[in-house]
Amino acid sequence: MSRKNLRNLPIYKKSLELCSMSRAIASYVSLNKDLRKLCHSNSLRDSVADALLTDAILIPQKIAAVEFSNNPMERVAHMSFINIMIKNINSYCMGLEKDGIKEIEYIDLLRKEIKSFRKYYKKWRGSLN
Repeated sequence: MSRKNLRNLPIYKKSLELCSMSRAIASYVSLNKDLRKLCHSNSLRDSVADALLTDAILIPQKIAAVEFSNNPMERVAHMSFINIMIKNINSYCMGLEKDGIKEIEYIDLLRKEIKSFRKYYKKWRGSLN
């Protein structure tokens, strides 16, 4: 599958949307506005924002890895990793909420995006079998 085709893949597009929303929320909730330095912060909120960003960025990479792999075991491993990252992102939402984020509507938007992504993911996963 070429890069052009990958960009046309609905699950890949949806993963980029999830990534973009995660980046915006991480930027908003973070005390450190330089997102590249979140991992060096001692703030719990910054750590959660960094983990959120990291997992969101890895999802499109893992989708691409599945699409470009011919090894069924490798594909299953990448898809399992995507499942873990989706669960992690939901946990990060809960963590941010418990840390006192006042604008819960932003966290709820991310949860809705995750729910939407899951629908695309299940359909995509089913098409691979």
